[in-house]
Amino acid sequence: MQGDEKDWQIDLGEQHIPQYIAVEGPIGVGKTTLTKKLARTFNYETLLEKAEENPFLERFYANEKNAALPTQLFFLFQRMQQLNELRQHDLFQPVRVADFLIEKDQLFAQVTLSSEELRLYQQVYDHTTIDAPRPDLVIYLQAPIDILLERIHNRGIRSEQTIDGDYLEQLNAAYTNFFHYYDEAPLLIVNAAEIDWVNNPEDYRELVNYMLNITSGRHYYNPQPSMLR
Repeated sequence: MQGDEKDWQIDLGEQHIPQYIAVEGPIGVGKTTLTKKLARTFNYETLLEKAEENPFLERFYANEKNAALPTQLFFLFQRMQQLNELRQHDLFQPVRVADFLIEKDQLFAQVTLSSEELRLYQQVYDHTTIDAPRPDLVIYLQAPIDILLERIHNRGIRSEQTIDGDYLEQLNAAYTNFFHYYDEAPLLIVNAAEIDWVNNPEDYRELVNYMLNITSGRHYYNPQPSMLR
């Protein structure tokens, strides 16, 4: 059972809070849920992927090859529009939590597009993402394939129900490779298989307290399974 709202309150004290946080990870790992909780904790606005607005997505999940390029281009233009609006509307430093990192758009393209499509996509990406704002902290959530599949099934989004383990394997491998080399912002890699920030306030508090101590470099957070679950 979820705790009362007061159970989620965290004493931030004088700690340095990142002004722009990006939460990333494969489908089903919990990035949007964590993004919304962080936004409530810090009183930030959210910058969320709007997958339901992509008219090509359901066709892509049903038959990847037939709709991969328009799916990728739609997401690229949509995300850059959101980031541009963030930059234009904020006269001072933005305070946002996003459930995407624009650089990861290339990751999906590399997994789903043919070599010819990828060359075209890359040309569009290079011209579109110039001067994209950079997060103060990136949180990368990881989980095994079986857990991702279970969570995708449980949340019941119709277009996602055709996603299979092979696609998630490719995606997980691409994410691992991408973040192995990522050094554009402080990075926190979280084992999201056991942590329960939805139902367990203590799990959530411990994660937030850990992330607030990060100001640079690469960090790993591997929590122990909660005794409360």
